[in-house]
Amino acid sequence: MSSWKKTAASAQRIHRERHQPEARKHLGILEKKKDYTLRARDYHRKQRKLTVLKKRALERNPDEFYFHMINSKIEDGIHQEMDEVTLKPEEVSSMQTQDLKYLTMRRVEEGHKIQQLKSTLHVFETDGKPHNKHVFFVDSKQEAKDFDVSKRLGVPPELLPRSYNRPRIMDLEQLRIQGLDPRDEFSLSRVNKAVAKSFAELEKRIQREKELTVLQQKLELKRHLLESKGDKPERVKPGSSIAPPVYRWKMKRKR
Repeated sequence: MSSWKKTAASAQRIHRERHQPEARKHLGILEKKKDYTLRARDYHRKQRKLTVLKKRALERNPDEFYFHMINSKIEDGIHQEMDEVTLKPEEVSSMQTQDLKYLTMRRVEEGHKIQQLKSTLHVFETDGKPHNKHVFFVDSKQEAKDFDVSKRLGVPPELLPRSYNRPRIMDLEQLRIQGLDPRDEFSLSRVNKAVAKSFAELEKRIQREKELTVLQQKLELKRHLLESKGDKPERVKPGSSIAPPVYRWKMKRKR
């Protein structure tokens, strides 16, 4: 057999990995080299981490101190802050009032920004078709027959089918100076991208306002629960990420 045939035969040979012997089949699948490599790397990585931690423990300053050592403790295996345990109800109510004022301020700011975006985007439609109609009134049938919408609105005829980005003829020159031509499809695509970005921002701000509203309602409920005296209210419905919990107070006759 020639050397070329020997090389071709060796290249076509399939090397199969050894399987687990029948006598050791109860021990599971036989570990291959790739499995051993992963296990060895994981073992050495953990050993290196332990070595670093032991070195830090040996080199630690015995006189080291920070206030969190005395401001926290472990009760029943749960780490708790001492400040939360030792605070008086009046102090907790004051802190919650400050948080409530901050959340209210943020929610009002988001509401103003949403209104500004809506007032800017009220002429844009997602489906590209206007929902409003513009009606013109004339004095005679002849005037209605000779009526020119382009001349009446002062808009070029090719821009009339658009529901937005439809400037008047007197504004075209100023837009050309700024490098934006409404008749150009490239300029229109730039406007469409800007509109899509504004709609995405509006959707995010609406979602953020909803989240802030839920947080505000939860803080108000906590404050009412803290200030309530006598019988505790009954929880009717647990809270969630989109709604605060619902409590029922007993009806009391006030003097």
